[in-house]
Amino acid sequence: MNDIPARTTVPKIGFVSLGCPKALVDSERIITRLRAEGYELSASYEGADAVVVNTCGFLNSAKEESLAAIGEALAENGRVIVTGCLGAEPERIRAAHPQVLAVTGPHQYEAVVAEIHKAVPRPHDLFLDLVPPQGFRLTPRHYAYVKISEGCNNRCSFCIIPSLRGRLKSRTLGDVMREAERLVAAGVEELLIISQDTSAYGLDLSYAKSDWRGEEYEARFLSLAEALGSLGVWVRLHYVYPYPHVDQVLPLMADGRVLPYLDVPFQHASPTILKAMRRPAYREKTLERIARWRDICPDLAIRSTFIVGFPGETEDDFKELLDWLAEARLNRVGCFKYEDVDGAAANALPGQVPEEIKAERYDRLMQQQQAISAELLGSRVGKCIEVMVDRLDEEGAIARSHWDAPEIDGNVYLRGETALRPGDRLNVLVEDADAYDLYARPVGAPPAPRPGRAARDTGVPA
Repeated sequence: MNDIPARTTVPKIGFVSLGCPKALVDSERIITRLRAEGYELSASYEGADAVVVNTCGFLNSAKEESLAAIGEALAENGRVIVTGCLGAEPERIRAAHPQVLAVTGPHQYEAVVAEIHKAVPRPHDLFLDLVPPQGFRLTPRHYAYVKISEGCNNRCSFCIIPSLRGRLKSRTLGDVMREAERLVAAGVEELLIISQDTSAYGLDLSYAKSDWRGEEYEARFLSLAEALGSLGVWVRLHYVYPYPHVDQVLPLMADGRVLPYLDVPFQHASPTILKAMRRPAYREKTLERIARWRDICPDLAIRSTFIVGFPGETEDDFKELLDWLAEARLNRVGCFKYEDVDGAAANALPGQVPEEIKAERYDRLMQQQQAISAELLGSRVGKCIEVMVDRLDEEGAIARSHWDAPEIDGNVYLRGETALRPGDRLNVLVEDADAYDLYARPVGAPPAPRPGRAARDTGVPA
């Protein structure tokens, strides 16, 4: 089954991409390289000469999902190359699936491509002009993720990212901006800026200068936000830690150059739990910073994620989290029940919380947050807002507002608007709201009945 097939046609590679948007960007980079070398992508296992599985290894449950995906690819195709975060544990992969062709680790682009060359020799005739300047992407045409750095210098007790992806390694500002310009030139209307710690951007470079458009720019969070904000598209900032210098970006949001949206992984509010997590433990200062952000940019939406049932979490700790959320009134909240991660320091902490208590606390937090979300979204009714269309279905257009990231936040439903296209931006009048979504019509259009949509949970991993 592992013999190299005779090459009589253009080689085709199947691709399975698991995990977060940062892993998705890794997949896009590998695919871009393969297409530049003349490989084609296969939409099925059967049509592929080999399959690459880009794995996730952040949580134990994610590792099991990755192992299952590898098993499925082996069963359906038989020639499988594994890469990504779980690739940092090759013994675990080979113990479960000894027949995989190769295992490479996270962001080892050259290594995984070299293994593909071994399994499926590349074509002799390379047509580099077949690759678009922006590369190949796995997202819809109108939005794209831009990864500005790899790795992380934080040492959170529940996380193994530094051991998987190393310390912070930022790209120069000029390099990021040239990629952003290529994407915008290709029709991208929204740039989603991602990393493990976006607000630490440039620290490892000592904020070194680089050239963009004939001028020198420092690799700083503010400088990057200013440059991205000059491109005339939506710019959304993810994975932003609440460092003091983040305050400097809020005027850009108030001026409309960057979307009024911050994805901030707070994780908890109890100082005791935050200390155990090795996170900043300044509840009052964090609330003060949120208030200051809203003073500068009243339209700001903040999304965050929280962990309940962390080792040692008492009922008082959890109530402190609920009280903090009631005061902070965040726009979008995801919640996760703590689980051990192989290699994480938190595994050894005392006071493991029973699963039934984790589930009960999860339900209480989400119920409280749904009421807050419903109230905040209800305040949008009667107002005109800008939206971007994501897709169409039989009922009309499904769009997003400035305050909604794709796939993880809510939607704006435009019933009956079937003439719109993905990527269209337009102003709409909000007519109704629920705990997650808005219902609207284009400004000047007649009222339409509200569609029936199912409620859903918006939690995603940080």
